Amino acid sequence: MTKIISNEFNGFSPKTFDFLINLEFNNNKAWFEENKPIYLEYVVKPFKELIKALSEYMLSIDPEFDTRAEVSKTISRIYRDIRFSKDKSPYRSSVWLTFKRANRDWKLDPCFFFEITPSVCRYGMGFFVATKETIMRLREVIDEGSEDFKRIVDLYTGQKIYTLEGEKYKKILDKSKTAEELEWYQRKSIHFMCERKINEGIFTSKLAEDLKRDFEILRPFYEFLWKVKR
Repeated sequence: MTKIISNEFNGFSPKTFDFLINLEFNNNKAWFEENKPIYLEYVVKPFKELIKALSEYMLSIDPEFDTRAEVSKTISRIYRDIRFSKDKSPYRSSVWLTFKRANRDWKLDPCFFFEITPSVCRYGMGFFVATKETIMRLREVIDEGSEDFKRIVDLYTGQKIYTLEGEKYKKILDKSKTAEELEWYQRKSIHFMCERKINEGIFTSKLAEDLKRDFEILRPFYEFLWKVKR
């Protein structure tokens, strides 16, 4: 009898996280090569299936998103770049996907992400690295009393899924700003993050629908960040 292989996303497996936990304690080439089939089957394969499950929806947010379900396209590489790092561990024990526009400087653009580690999952949207010009423009938008910014602040205040993240300047840049405005004004970069412990939801197909629902909250924030970047 021919085995039918499903391409539908049915959730991650406990073996996914067993692999990541074991990789933390066996971060060497010999162990990884021996266990590479597990990595391909229980890490790469479900990530590809999840991307396919999300792609149509994500393209409704931005038709320019790269939705190729491939490592180094939408899926992070397991291999670490150790050339300039004190940590010489060759492999990452976390894996993520990104929905971003396909260009050389994608890290400077807002993008959506979903990441798993041995103990938590994270997802959200924002800049991997915002340029100084982008952050300066954000402060200008706040200084101008932009109605767009006020609307975004109201939307952020009204939701309970995401927290505003990104390194801040220690010195207050403008003491005339309210505490609410300073949460945005002080940022060196900016992204919206939800972090959760690994729970039963990640092992079912419901994860894809949950991400669509929660990413929908970020749609206006994504559009706002693109306006700022321009």
